[in-house]
Order: sequence, then structure tokens, then C-alpha cells
Amino acid sequence: MHSATVEVSELGPMTKELAVPNERRESQRFKLSVPLTVMVEGREVSAYTRDMSNRGVFFYLSTADGILLGRDFEFVAELPPEITLSTCCRIRCRGRALRTENISTDMAGVAAEILEYSILRDSAPTA
Repeated sequence: MHSATVEVSELGPMTKELAVPNERRESQRFKLSVPLTVMVEGREVSAYTRDMSNRGVFFYLSTADGILLGRDFEFVAELPPEITLSTCCRIRCRGRALRTENISTDMAGVAAEILEYSILRDSAPTA
């Protein structure tokens, strides 16, 4: 796989229809439920987003894995065409957990800042 590092502010165009209404943050958030793979203590843990912007993400994962999540972590997400206005796009992000909420006895929510990301592309086939 080849990855290209991109500044967070360059995250592709996002459609207004997916915007979270009455948002007062600097960065517009988009209601977006996509699967994430979070790297926790050398393991890959499944999670999914509630919303995302070019600067942050809120996602859900099991409470047991949420407890293990360090302040800084990495995750991979696949953005759908509705967000990229192109094709599906996988991104690898380095994030920083800002807060964790217990949603239920078995689920935690994590609000995280996206520090940097790279777009993952499959390697070009060799002839």
C-alpha cells in the first residue's frame, strides 16, 4: 500500500446535506456512520463513527476497548462517495482522545481530534 500524507484542512469536500444542524464549532461536522478500525495496544478493534469533520471524529467502540484506548492512537476509516464526491477513500488517521463517555454498560463513545491523516491507495499493479 502507498499512502500520501495530507494536511487535515485539505480533507476533501463534504456535502451540506450531511451536515449536523445548528453546529457552532469552527469546523463543520457531518453525521456519518462508517466503520473504523482503531489500533489499541497492538490490536485492531472495530468501531463506527457518529459524526466526523476534517478536524475531529466521534466514534463508538466496546467499553472494554475504550478503557484501553490511549490519549494518542491511530485509526483507519473508509469515507463514502457522498463525502469525497468521488469514489470511496480509505484514510489512516492519528488522533488524540479528548473525552470518553460511557454510552451503556458495553459501549463507549470517544470524541477525538484528528492530528493528521494520510490517504491510503492500493499499490499500482506491476506488469
